[in-house]
Amino acid sequence: MELNFPTAEELAAALRAGEVTSVDLTDEAIARIERDDKVINAICVPDFDRARAAAREADQARARGVDRPLLGIPVTVKESYDIAGLPTTWGMPRYRDFVPTADAVQVSRLRDAGAVVLGKTNVPLGLQDLQSFNEIYGTTTNPWNPERTSGGSSGGSAAALAAGFGALSIGSDLGGSLRTPAHFCGVYAHKPTVGLVASRGMVPPDAPAWPVEHDLAVVGPMARTARDLSLLLDVMAGPDPLTYGMAHRVALPPARHERLGDFRVLVLEEHPFIPTGAAVRAGVNRVADALVDGGARVVRHSPLLPDLAEAATLYTNLLCSGSVARFPVDEYEQLRARAAALRPDDQSLDAARWRAMVFSHRDWLEANALRESHRHGWRRFFAEFDAVVCPITPTPAFPHDHDPDLLGRRIDIDGAAYPFFDQLVWAGLATMPGLPSTAIPTGPSPDGLPVGVQLIGPLFEDRTPLRLAELLEEAIGGFRAPR
Repeated sequence: MELNFPTAEELAAALRAGEVTSVDLTDEAIARIERDDKVINAICVPDFDRARAAAREADQARARGVDRPLLGIPVTVKESYDIAGLPTTWGMPRYRDFVPTADAVQVSRLRDAGAVVLGKTNVPLGLQDLQSFNEIYGTTTNPWNPERTSGGSSGGSAAALAAGFGALSIGSDLGGSLRTPAHFCGVYAHKPTVGLVASRGMVPPDAPAWPVEHDLAVVGPMARTARDLSLLLDVMAGPDPLTYGMAHRVALPPARHERLGDFRVLVLEEHPFIPTGAAVRAGVNRVADALVDGGARVVRHSPLLPDLAEAATLYTNLLCSGSVARFPVDEYEQLRARAAALRPDDQSLDAARWRAMVFSHRDWLEANALRESHRHGWRRFFAEFDAVVCPITPTPAFPHDHDPDLLGRRIDIDGAAYPFFDQLVWAGLATMPGLPSTAIPTGPSPDGLPVGVQLIGPLFEDRTPLRLAELLEEAIGGFRAPR
């Protein structure tokens, strides 16, 4: 069998049937990385010797009758996860020599499930970009077009999957960092409900790996099929054994429906803060057409939908207020002066960013209360609907842009320029209230780049958007390998 692009599910079946060994899979994945990654630069920290040893151990375990969900399957891990004996830098040069002594909880779960870890995948500086480049490891390119970004901050993982460097990967998501790279590289990703998946050990190298809950941020699975997302989520899901895991176990509700024709879906393609490019709009409509053809109830407007403009501003407030929490006092005072100079009538997202960076605790509590109001609105919405289909970003993968002035950057949408970070409004639609969201490919754009959409589901009903992703994969096709 061809060893690089089968699904994890197919590889597990072949391993159980004795048609292939983990050593075969691992050697082939390493050979492909050594051949193709010079251009893509997805694997920034290879761990091939330990991977080969783990593959041998997996084959020996299987010979003894052991079976685990991922036994013998090669995978990759985002650089920001701690792996004992490998550097964790988050792309920050001052931490290039930091080497943790313990695995992140999700790396431990991968190993416990039998996975073979090939190495770590590239990220942007401090995970603070929609691209993946840094001074230590360089730039990760898009496997479909090296002139374009693979996305960020889980861009190395998405590029690795698209290039055939392992069957699965794990990443994280705060500003679309799972979903945007999946959209740009033509693969699948799932942003779990906030709090569903423990994140201990996915922490900046200057912070202790404690079992704390981070606002907005989640960790989650990436794969080349929707079914593989579910397979990996089952391995990852569950509270930290040091905290809630002492008393709680996960029992996710089943998907609301098994047939496409039973789903009730709201389709969105326009946002009040930023236009949607033609290529992405076409992707949204391909999904909408497949839903209609499958008999689903599809609508384009609903008064139950929480206000998109208010949601985007609220997400911006929560995101940016947390991003500067550790800034030095002098820098904080400069931000305060910049925010004070804004016109009171400036309600742009740019203004919201500056104001949020100097939020008081009172300001944050008010924002958090408004978030709870939005969550309640989503509960009412999902009493009538099962999912929302909408963009992940307004465009396919854009050309590399390494301008260090992040707030000064612009994104080109069909020939018009918009503030670079305004494109986060679509990612924030699910992130702000903590909803699960599954990114799926919909087919190529006219210039051959992948285009994806996200399927947003109800809180803690992650299996509903995942099942819808499986059905849409059957209806419109799934991953296509770059040629």
